[in-house]
Amino acid sequence: MSMQIVIDANGAILGRLSSFAAKEALKGKKVVVVNCNEILLAGNIPNIIEEYHNFRLKGGSSLKGVFFPKNPERIVKRTIRGMLPHLQTRGEEALLRVMCYNRVPKEFENTPKISMVRKVKTRTIKLSTVLERI
Repeated sequence: MSMQIVIDANGAILGRLSSFAAKEALKGKKVVVVNCNEILLAGNIPNIIEEYHNFRLKGGSSLKGVFFPKNPERIVKRTIRGMLPHLQTRGEEALLRVMCYNRVPKEFENTPKISMVRKVKTRTIKLSTVLERI
């Protein structure tokens, strides 16, 4: 029986949450990330917005080319994928164990959640705010 952990992304930094989720998925645990639209990006805010805007401009055709997700939960899953060896079988299987949601689904409302909130000394911006501005 594999264990399942639920991570609350509200107020968490994207990179730190993604690396934690990737490690747990590689250990064989099912990882559920909720409240993905409330996740924070740390750094220089104009640079973050410009970087995401440039990613969107690189998007190729719908049939082939670069795919940049437009939804916060898909961006979080894509970030977790970047921290997994997804071209190998173990990384591919680990990615299948990761689920991301913008809100808390009914089946996870009463389960204990891991909070990834830490004291942040840099400027932060919500992922949903970045997607509105680009």
